[in-house]
Amino acid sequence: MTPTARQHLRANLLMLGAAAIWGSAFVAQRLSLDVIGPFLFTGLRFLLGALVLVPLLALNAASRTHLAALRRAPALLLPGLALGALLATSISLQQIGLQYTRIANAGFISSLYVVLVPLMGVFARHRIGAGTWFGALLAALGLYFLSIDEHFSILYGDWFQLAGAVIIAAHVMAVGHLARRHDPLVLAFLQFATCGVLCVAVGLAVEPLNGAMLRGALPTLLYGGLLSVGVGYTLQVVAQRDAAPAHAAVIFSMEGVFAAIAGWAALGETLTLRALVGCALMLAGLLACQLLPRGDVEKKDEDTVPA
Repeated sequence: MTPTARQHLRANLLMLGAAAIWGSAFVAQRLSLDVIGPFLFTGLRFLLGALVLVPLLALNAASRTHLAALRRAPALLLPGLALGALLATSISLQQIGLQYTRIANAGFISSLYVVLVPLMGVFARHRIGAGTWFGALLAALGLYFLSIDEHFSILYGDWFQLAGAVIIAAHVMAVGHLARRHDPLVLAFLQFATCGVLCVAVGLAVEPLNGAMLRGALPTLLYGGLLSVGVGYTLQVVAQRDAAPAHAAVIFSMEGVFAAIAGWAALGETLTLRALVGCALMLAGLLACQLLPRGDVEKKDEDTVPA
């Protein structure tokens, strides 16, 4: 196996691991809504995820060098702040939309980034291969079967979900661009902290909070913060150094499959034949993306930061 092939395999496995973590975290998010508001839960778990990275930043020599550069040139903070703002915006749009639509609609529409990322890649002059297009379309079709039933109809909140999907796609594109130019741990820390502060600010303005709520939400906050944010989103930034955004989007879409499995295993939710067909189509999309010619590359700049 060539060094490039090993890099791609490592990136694929890391992204699949991130998708599995995010999918399983839906259980924690669902349970958290019984005790704490969605904005406060999101903000607190992202702040916790930022704290998880502090020891790693202190121990990693490359990260310490990058942090020293940030102190000399604060403008270098902008990439991390921009990623955090994109995350906070997408989450806010989804939370607003959920008030005016069904969960099934939201799950499908918010995951349409799997098709939007390749479309954005075309405008960014990435070469998107047939394998990636075919895989993305299969994944989108699988998401439809997994999330939507015969009662589907367009609701007011769906437009917020669609806007959120566009922002998520922009975030995947931005991570793919920036992760090659900045230290991944520093980039992850900055986006976590920014997203956390913004969501907590919104939460404190519109949601109640007291000690009993925090104690009740602590188990799900720990899971969501330590694992979903601290590990999952960090894996995304590290892996996308060696993966084209369109290819990454197909792998990340497997989050829906892992969420369905986690809901079945932990919450006793039913996996219908239609849902199983959707899972199979998404798996086929993942395999198509891996086995068929991809061709989806973004030119790497000379200033790529070493891992």
